[in-house]
Amino acid sequence: MNTKKDKYSIDNTDYTVGQDNIQKWGFDVHNPVFGISASLIGLFIIAILLVEPATSKAVLDGIKLQIINSFDSLFMWSANIFVLFCIAMIVSPYGKIRLGGDEAKSDYSRMSWLAMLFAAGMGIGLMFWAVAEPVAYYTGWFETPLNVTPNTPEAAKLALGATMFHWGLHPWAIYGVVSLSLAFFAYNKGLPLSMRSVFYPILGDRTWGWPGHIVDILAVIATLFGLATSLGLGAQQAASGFHHVFGIDNSMTLQMIIILAVTLVAVVSVMRGIDGGVKVISNINMLMALVLVVFVALVCFAVSMGTIPITVMGYIENIIPLSNPIGREDQVWMHGWTVFYWAWWISWSPFVGMFIARISRGRTIREFMTAVLIAPTLVTIIWMSVFGGIGIDQVINKVGALGTQGLTEVPLAMFQAFDALPFGNMLSMLAVILVLVFFVTSSDSGSLVIDSITSGGKVDAPAPQRIFWALIEGAIAAALVWVGGKQAIEALQAGAISTALPFTVILLVMCVSLIMGLRTEKRAS
Repeated sequence: MNTKKDKYSIDNTDYTVGQDNIQKWGFDVHNPVFGISASLIGLFIIAILLVEPATSKAVLDGIKLQIINSFDSLFMWSANIFVLFCIAMIVSPYGKIRLGGDEAKSDYSRMSWLAMLFAAGMGIGLMFWAVAEPVAYYTGWFETPLNVTPNTPEAAKLALGATMFHWGLHPWAIYGVVSLSLAFFAYNKGLPLSMRSVFYPILGDRTWGWPGHIVDILAVIATLFGLATSLGLGAQQAASGFHHVFGIDNSMTLQMIIILAVTLVAVVSVMRGIDGGVKVISNINMLMALVLVVFVALVCFAVSMGTIPITVMGYIENIIPLSNPIGREDQVWMHGWTVFYWAWWISWSPFVGMFIARISRGRTIREFMTAVLIAPTLVTIIWMSVFGGIGIDQVINKVGALGTQGLTEVPLAMFQAFDALPFGNMLSMLAVILVLVFFVTSSDSGSLVIDSITSGGKVDAPAPQRIFWALIEGAIAAALVWVGGKQAIEALQAGAISTALPFTVILLVMCVSLIMGLRTEKRAS
């Protein structure tokens, strides 16, 4: 099949790419997805400026907690289903299908491909939580997984295993479902690279009407809110790092400067596109991350090497108990951590899934899903073992500020751990730079994704359009910091997580729709 054709092949639909688009002021946008999305986001920015942040946070936190407490089983079982679904894709005959057709070639080398999908997926989160999360579980900072007694050898093993549970197979399976669905329908069935396309086997030509509009609008809002939240939190962590290393006052001005700098670099990157921008920065990201983790592992060789098997066994032994929502005695921990994480990953899945799909033409489904599911999990095991193991070791031996004071501020946890190591200042400076570069990667890849959705699935929209969304992300993050700081950012985060409820249902339906599409491909091959 010629995947470059504008006419779609499923059921002879006569919809053409961009037929609902409007070209004006250098933009090429889908009507009404772009207009409604931009309007809703504009109204939200106005609300941020007018409403007291504490009030917004209280309202949105209430909604978030209600969703988490009422639909915990839905989130938990859905995540389990996604893992099983992705494993089935690897071992089933469908694994032989090549995205883009039998003659399709990969657009990127395997290393660049892996670097981009990993950096966009959760790179920055690993910087934020690598030390803090294992230490939190070990010490009982906010409850403990499976009610294990804190500050015990069992707690250390379970803390590392539970951390991997939140950053391993389950989140990447969520991304895998979305990214494979988008890639298959775009490259094998000729549909636009947009969330709505995945549901064509179920909705038929209604996909191009309001049901599809609503799916795409939800995807834009969830993506933008998630990115703006991460940009705001990242500015806080980077500012904490500058204060910790250089003594610069962690002020709103510093955070605004960081957001401005990241946004400007992201604008340059999106202007250059994936090849000249995102790919280059992602490769730099992975190189710097490799240098950091290898250096720290060598400095603390005994702790790092001893922690890796503990993490692996803690993950394997506890993945089933941690996956089961029934009869849990650690409900508070499960709601506060696991269900929150699943909702967060699901709310991020349109962004990460679409970006991974965009860079994955030419891979077989087996290669694609193995890379998306297994490779990041293996990398994360090493990352969490090294940094989490050092953090727990410092607490056990009461070394440094982290060991004597415990977990006080999450953004500072990694810097406090570095203080107790040789070359601590150098490591902290590298970590600050890495945080900033990770945020540039998230921002520019997110802008490209939003641009694709709001242009009706086109992947070559005009540069002004790409710049518009990169600037909007920065504007929302800046508004959050300016008006309410941490409270406003957490309010937006609660709003983003609230979008996970409808998207959980959407992803479950997506699995069914993908199977329907794969069955037609199998017969045709």
